[in-house]
Amino acid sequence: MSYLEATNDLYKQAALTPDVGLCCTTNPVWQLPGLSIPTIMQEMNYGCGSTVSASDLVNDPKVLYVGVGGGMELLQFAYFSRQKGGVTGVDVVDEMLSACNRNFKIAEEENPWFRSEFVKLLKGDALNLPIESESIDVAAQNCLFNIFKLEDLKKAVAEMYRVLKPHGRLVMSDPVCEQPMNETLRNDDRLRALCLSGSIPIKDYVKVLTDAGFGTIEIRARKSYRILSPNHYPTEELIHIESIEIAAIKDPMPEDGPCVFTGKTAIYYGGEPYLDDKNGHVLLQNQPLAVCDKTAAALAALKKPIHISESTWHYDGGGCC
Repeated sequence: MSYLEATNDLYKQAALTPDVGLCCTTNPVWQLPGLSIPTIMQEMNYGCGSTVSASDLVNDPKVLYVGVGGGMELLQFAYFSRQKGGVTGVDVVDEMLSACNRNFKIAEEENPWFRSEFVKLLKGDALNLPIESESIDVAAQNCLFNIFKLEDLKKAVAEMYRVLKPHGRLVMSDPVCEQPMNETLRNDDRLRALCLSGSIPIKDYVKVLTDAGFGTIEIRARKSYRILSPNHYPTEELIHIESIEIAAIKDPMPEDGPCVFTGKTAIYYGGEPYLDDKNGHVLLQNQPLAVCDKTAAALAALKKPIHISESTWHYDGGGCC
């Protein structure tokens, strides 16, 4: 049995018998006017964060969500895209698609505004999406891509890039791990399916995204997720796994490389009202400016009175490249 087959079997069982806490964190459930998320959807929330952000979902976007779970995030996306087929969910597991359909009927009863036709469910593979190229405004996945081994991860990201319109965005939540893992952990198909042993460092994840062509990367959140401890797992040391929320935007790739925002800020504290670096960045006296890592390095190299903060791993827009 391949690791992908082991994953499909695990989530088939999770569709037939909801497994509360299989992957999810203490992320709060969205509270929005008129939005009621059925209990069964919350119980089948097999994610590690959230991919839903109001700032991404303007002008009736066409949304794609890969790995449907119990339908919670599909319902949340539909809240912002109330049109027939405005949201498409793709999953390879028949039982999960069936469970999701049933959950939508409950959501219709609890939400007068919601109709199941807002969401189109398709059987499909993340490595070969049944979606037309450049037809999607926002593509999302939650706690799925970390399961893939590197070559399959590259294929999945390339597929998301293919289906996105220019300037569209891929929004993800996935476990990451900065510590090395032993081969026993890496080769355990069940632990990989459980979103544990497939975690890779953030810089490696970002490289996969930028190698696919995404010109702008935003790290929006970084939180503790799980601990692999010697008394429960085949490891001699504690391994800390975090979850990140990240957006990759299909912007043209800058000549000097991608813009990666990790929450750095630049503040000019010199004697003049402002500083112009002659490269498109104007820093007002004592006013913070969110900057990408590339710009932060360039400003630091000027040897001017500029304070560059450490990465906060929390970026919510308004920055400058």
